[in-house]
Amino acid sequence: MRAFDYVRAYDLSTALHEGGRPETRFLAGGTTLLDLMKCGVERPARIVDITRLSGLSDIEVDENSIRIGGLARMSHVADDPGVKAVAPAVSEALWRAASAQLRNMAAIGGNLMQRTRCSYFRDPVAYPDCNKRQPGSGCAAMAGVNRNHAVLGTSNACIAIYPGDLGVSLVAFDARIHIEGSRKRVVSAEEFFYLPGDRPDIENDLAPGEIIVGIEIPVSAALRRSHYLKARDRASYEFAAASAAVGLELAPDGKTIREARVALGGVATRPWRARTVEQALAGQPLQESTFREASALAVEGAVSRGHNAYKITLAPKVVARALMVAGGLT
Repeated sequence: MRAFDYVRAYDLSTALHEGGRPETRFLAGGTTLLDLMKCGVERPARIVDITRLSGLSDIEVDENSIRIGGLARMSHVADDPGVKAVAPAVSEALWRAASAQLRNMAAIGGNLMQRTRCSYFRDPVAYPDCNKRQPGSGCAAMAGVNRNHAVLGTSNACIAIYPGDLGVSLVAFDARIHIEGSRKRVVSAEEFFYLPGDRPDIENDLAPGEIIVGIEIPVSAALRRSHYLKARDRASYEFAAASAAVGLELAPDGKTIREARVALGGVATRPWRARTVEQALAGQPLQESTFREASALAVEGAVSRGHNAYKITLAPKVVARALMVAGGLT
């Protein structure tokens, strides 16, 4: 690990000033940054500790929106009574992520910034060529063991999967991410995460020196009737083979789908909004056959690289099952 300077910031203006210097990283929970430093992937010259910033850990819920500070801990948000009542998919996504110890440490903003668990990306000694670390150097996963890699949103440069759970639920329900740096700005969760294209090293819309100060989720009928389902190789502390954040708004008759929200995780290079599934469900009867037929559209355009072909079969099943739970059919 490279030797680095450590700075603790006690207010946002200091944090932004210090964080704007070259080769600097912010430290919140540290559950991703320190891991990558140990792997030799991240090699910052300076670390700015922002854990003592006030006002960025609050959780507020009202009839219109949920507002979560960027430094709120995952476990605190998952267990918040208002979040659990109004946004079950968000709470479930957080509870199904990582271990209890990591959830108690990891900050919401940092969780959105977590980087892929691609073994080729995380081992620069054994695999020095990686387009996500060094654009143009190559991608060992293309012809290697790629069971845990993406089938949606891939490019010729990268098939590394986005590993998070929370981001999937935020994309499904049109969350907005509040960012501060040289200026204040707000970006939708869906636009925040980038496709790899020919620059897979640029993963999101956060510029150097900027901080995620909060997340805002609009409250809707679909959010209230939502569910997050995660399929994985083992029951805990495992990343998704496929996951789905879904929500349903029903017509007054309680038997017709007025609106659906669907996003996938574990199968794409970023949280993947399945709008074709949503469109296919609108106006349709609330029944299992409806969900299964529409869910088949979730993997339109998917491309397998061999070992990960099973995800194309698994993902629609996960989506259909999640919708049935949200709809009260199981």
